[in-house]
Amino acid sequence: MSKSTITINVQMDEGRVPESITWNASDTTAEHAQRAKAMMLSFWDGSEKTALRIDLWTKDMMIDEMADFFYQTMMTMADSYGRATKQEGTVDDMKKFAKDFYSKFKTQQLKENKAS
Repeated sequence: MSKSTITINVQMDEGRVPESITWNASDTTAEHAQRAKAMMLSFWDGSEKTALRIDLWTKDMMIDEMADFFYQTMMTMADSYGRATKQEGTVDDMKKFAKDFYSKFKTQQLKENKAS
């Protein structure tokens, strides 16, 4: 059996707001830690039947980047759910929701940009 270790480092300001996020894995070919502006990490507690989450983003994460991040995360969650369950109808519904979310975001951004 092999083992891999993933390390996440979060640099915070005096108010405990993340300023930088870096991560690396023991079995990667990357020589240096990878930078990230945001992260979502979820664990499933089978005994408690609850999801445990860590959601962090840095001060310089822009709203449009956050929308892209959520859209891409929802799409990949749908793909993962599909691989696990083979429920393509549900996967299609999840992807439709993600696309609707992103479309609403873009429409709102256009309105805000025109107003300013």
